[in-house]
Amino acid sequence: MGDNRRVPLPPPESMPARWRPTGFLRGSAALHAAAAAGAALAPALWPWALGAVAANQAAILAGVLLPRSRLLGSNWTRLPAPAAARGAIAITLDDGPDPEVTPRVLELLARHGAAASFFLIGERAARHPQLVRDIVAAGHRVENHTQRHRHDFALLGPGRYAREIGAAQAVLGELAGSVPRFFRAPAGFRNPFLDLALVRLGLQLVSWTRRGFDTRARDAAVVRARLTRGLAAGDILLLHDGHAARTAAGAPVVLEVLPRLLEAARAAGLRPVTLRAALD
Repeated sequence: MGDNRRVPLPPPESMPARWRPTGFLRGSAALHAAAAAGAALAPALWPWALGAVAANQAAILAGVLLPRSRLLGSNWTRLPAPAAARGAIAITLDDGPDPEVTPRVLELLARHGAAASFFLIGERAARHPQLVRDIVAAGHRVENHTQRHRHDFALLGPGRYAREIGAAQAVLGELAGSVPRFFRAPAGFRNPFLDLALVRLGLQLVSWTRRGFDTRARDAAVVRARLTRGLAAGDILLLHDGHAARTAAGAPVVLEVLPRLLEAARAAGLRPVTLRAALD
């Protein structure tokens, strides 16, 4: 469910306009139908039917709570194989833009000649439109991290998913000059309805290979170690320019982690690229 297999996933351009649920979801629907029919036709079997449904619900819950799972739909946990073969990695930054942190992140990326993908919150982008333009002008990409970053995101239904993600798609597309092609859920949590909304909006779900937990950890060395341990071509790394934790000295953790991370990538012969560049 959350493995690191180097399985190339289809780019957004090749996603079907019509939603096709995963085999797991199709099997879940069939199991529920069979359990209901079996309990109706043979009431004595209802404990077995209930047990089967409960086990299946537990598996669905695992898909909801494990951000890197592919049970509920297509999900990038690594870059496609051709990009990995070129030595590419992806640095992704969530929860921005932030008027204090984002400009300094852009300076660090420029100093190291690295490209990144910024998963922005629509409302924050609307409050700081120049930062969005700065991100694009520097050669980076703007992607969709919902309109409001709702804490109950995993509990929404298909209509509310469409409105929440679609609103961010419209705001970010107008400010960045091109619509996002990738989406990341708040904290990575989602439910089976998300895949339907993403397909209709032409978005590809992206999680990560590893993350630094830099919204909670205040020790930059610990965050850096989480990201660089086993660093390899094809990795998708998660940091935050928004909601960044602060070191004991008061500095945003990401600003202390990023230079060393970029140096480690260069030493390993790896090149940070945007997620869209990974499709080329």
